[in-house]
Amino acid sequence: MTMTIRNGPVVGIIGSPVGHSLSPTLQDAAFSALGLDWSSAAFEVPAGGGAAAVAAMRELSIRGLSVTMPLKSEVARSVDRLDAAASNLDSVNCLSLEGGEVVGLSTDGAGLLASLRREVGFDPAGATVSVLGAGGAARAVVDAFARAGASRIVVLARRSDAAAACAALAGEVGSVGGPDEAAASEVVVNATPVGMLDTSSSSSPSLLDPGTLGSGQLCVDLVYHPRQTAWLDAATRAGATTVGGLGMLVHQAALQIERWTGIEAPVEAMWSAAIEAMEAP
Repeated sequence: MTMTIRNGPVVGIIGSPVGHSLSPTLQDAAFSALGLDWSSAAFEVPAGGGAAAVAAMRELSIRGLSVTMPLKSEVARSVDRLDAAASNLDSVNCLSLEGGEVVGLSTDGAGLLASLRREVGFDPAGATVSVLGAGGAARAVVDAFARAGASRIVVLARRSDAAAACAALAGEVGSVGGPDEAAASEVVVNATPVGMLDTSSSSSPSLLDPGTLGSGQLCVDLVYHPRQTAWLDAATRAGATTVGGLGMLVHQAALQIERWTGIEAPVEAMWSAAIEAMEAP
């Protein structure tokens, strides 16, 4: 466990592993900028420990917790209530202690949309979107775009059943598709880890060749380390506007800070702290 010791309320992150997590850095940066005497901690909690962590949160009056793998679905079944996104996804990335109840929330998708608004002024209403992948991150993205009024959301995945389940989160605007649909989308979101690899790698080929994208398209990679992935590099060379995953990380954390404190999060201070941490040797 790592912790910055202060006298006020405690928040943190649970999951395994969490030693590499930027969450305590982002949380501490926010509290410092806001002048709050709050503490942030990283708690190593393996699979199977989610229910105990929620109970400990109540017992110790821990104000809030970020939740990472492998606990996101497990914790969702242990809280007192879920917000709409977390209920739809059966996944929680944030816990908030409110009036003795532990509330489970999902801020990942909303964090991505906030990032796109900040970085490129993007409005998701009416947009056509393609999402690569059907795992937890992809599901959060599909849910968020659907809630924000996207007109069409296409999911590309290697497993047809997983793709169909992911697309179903978008209701009538969701469908399963392929590279042709993605090439015609305004927004393409890579929610797979392939962006970290050489795009020419035959061992982990991308679901979509980013070189087929181009001008007028917004391409997003949810990977945040490195900040500019090989997948984004290829999309940039093809003429697309590109956005990396660091903004999603910062903005989902900012939404959590706002939920816990009731104060607008100092996003610029959190961005600066994230960049400094990423560039540290």
